[in-house]
Amino acid sequence: MLKTVVTIIFIIVCVALSAIILLQEGKSAGLGSISGMADSYWSKAKGRSMEGRLEKITTVLAISFLIITFVLNILW
Repeated sequence: MLKTVVTIIFIIVCVALSAIILLQEGKSAGLGSISGMADSYWSKAKGRSMEGRLEKITTVLAISFLIITFVLNILW
């Protein structure tokens, strides 16, 4: 029973992680740092923007992915 519940949560986390990664912009948009444009308003307020939230959600989902993977490995 526990193994089934953890597996379902694992599948949900995998799908959510894939969707969040696909929603993020590419890092090639940040090439303005070469010309000295790195300290713009958008780079300073990145943590409060949608892109900043997506990065935080990606980090949380990636950590939960690893933890659930270890739990499933132990339960298997």
